[in-house]
Amino acid sequence: MPPKKTLRSQKNKAVRNRAVKSFTRNRVKNAIDAFDDSTVENKEELLKQAFSALDKAASKGVIHKNNASRKKSKLSKKIQAK
Repeated sequence: MPPKKTLRSQKNKAVRNRAVKSFTRNRVKNAIDAFDDSTVENKEELLKQAFSALDKAASKGVIHKNNASRKKSKLSKKIQAK
């Protein structure tokens, strides 16, 4: 059994990581949905927000920087196809 302090800090980190991942997923989904829907005007702004969320998640150590880069590339390709 790990020490009590380790368990507490792991729980806090898990909560923080879950929040950052959820925020990032929502931003990416909003950007994809905006490019699917032709009535949304601020498509580029939503794309910028998605990229920013991925960069922040990588800088906080929630996801690896290469993972963030790969997701940004994949998102760009998906949007270029539309």
